[in-house]
Amino acid sequence: MEFGRRQGIIRAEPRLTVFMRYRKYLPTREKLRNTRSLQFLGHMIFEPNLWHFNRHSVSFAVLIGIFCCFLPMPFQMLPCVFLVIWVRCNIPLAIAIVWISNPITMPPMMYFCYTIGKWMLGQPAPSAELEISTQWLVEQLAVVWQPLLLGCLVAGTTLGLLGFALVRLYWRWKVARDWRKRKRRLDKYLSNKP
Repeated sequence: MEFGRRQGIIRAEPRLTVFMRYRKYLPTREKLRNTRSLQFLGHMIFEPNLWHFNRHSVSFAVLIGIFCCFLPMPFQMLPCVFLVIWVRCNIPLAIAIVWISNPITMPPMMYFCYTIGKWMLGQPAPSAELEISTQWLVEQLAVVWQPLLLGCLVAGTTLGLLGFALVRLYWRWKVARDWRKRKRRLDKYLSNKP
């Protein structure tokens, strides 16, 4: 082991050193335990899989994060956190993905979902004049809620499953590539050995 380190076979990953540099800004487990607003979750919030980056945790976090990102409701992080705790996958990643839908990106996302839902239901485009009033808004919501909800569920599920599959495929490719690199380094080391 010692000899391998001197020869450069075992090296620290650059990504790990970058993570370690920013780790000092993250709250510690003890600090999170003492946070009053998180105490209702008890020990569930400290499940190791909720904070680790492994294939299961990351792929399911992407699935849940993308699905919750397309929910047509405010505070999408709440159902995301409850689903993440239930499935036991990475909380920070899922919440970061949910933040894709923000006040700037939400209108195009919801219009895209509405268009998908309208197409799936076979509805024609509503022809309503723009009128700024509460009554007009309630009338329009009564017309668009079904295609919007259907489109959001279809888009969230489809894109979430696509993200899940892509993470799994990338993870598998990355592990295989790392093993090939490691084997090449070992073969090179063994071929140079007297």
